[in-house]
Amino acid sequence: MKFRIDLKIFVFIILFFLTKQIEIYAIVMFFAFIHELGHLIAGIMLGMKPEKIEIKPVGFSISFRLKPEDYNKRVKKANQLEVKKIIIALAGPMTNAIVILISINLKINILKELTIIYANILILLFNILPIYPLDGGRICKGILHMYFGKEKTYQYINNISLITVSILTIISSFAILYINNIAIFIIMMYLWFLAINENKKYRLKKKIYSTIQETY
Repeated sequence: MKFRIDLKIFVFIILFFLTKQIEIYAIVMFFAFIHELGHLIAGIMLGMKPEKIEIKPVGFSISFRLKPEDYNKRVKKANQLEVKKIIIALAGPMTNAIVILISINLKINILKELTIIYANILILLFNILPIYPLDGGRICKGILHMYFGKEKTYQYINNISLITVSILTIISSFAILYINNIAIFIIMMYLWFLAINENKKYRLKKKIYSTIQETY
């Protein structure tokens, strides 16, 4: 199994250290790891083998080896693999929801309890955003794939991601103005990076597809 570290994480560490928010960042990253364990357990239960683990600035990412037989089992306009991807994507936010419920019911220090709950709500909300490749974007992409096919799905999820980031940018601009929290700005920059990067991939795929169509 491969292991990779996104070097942009060190930029995040420095920024959060300078803004004296390194402690909350460390807590969020710890529960982001727990979040990723949810994906890992779900994938293993579905008979998939982990292939690569990556540490990213806002969490962790795990990929699985794809089984050829999953491609051969049709589910509407997609295949069984898309169903597995949706279940695995759902497992992460559900893990955070379980941690929140456990924290509420356990008798622990109120400050620690609030910190744990806050961190997990933050991770849960962040990951259910319909922005690909976040969990919410993966779930949305999987569902769209089943009903509209692969080609249209790339277009739809790309547009949904860009629209979502644009709306969040407007909302977060007011939040930054009134709360004066640099973390919101950093997160928005990262979301734009994800959206723009996926947009580039979409345009490249569209160009390749158009070239193939013209050839035949």
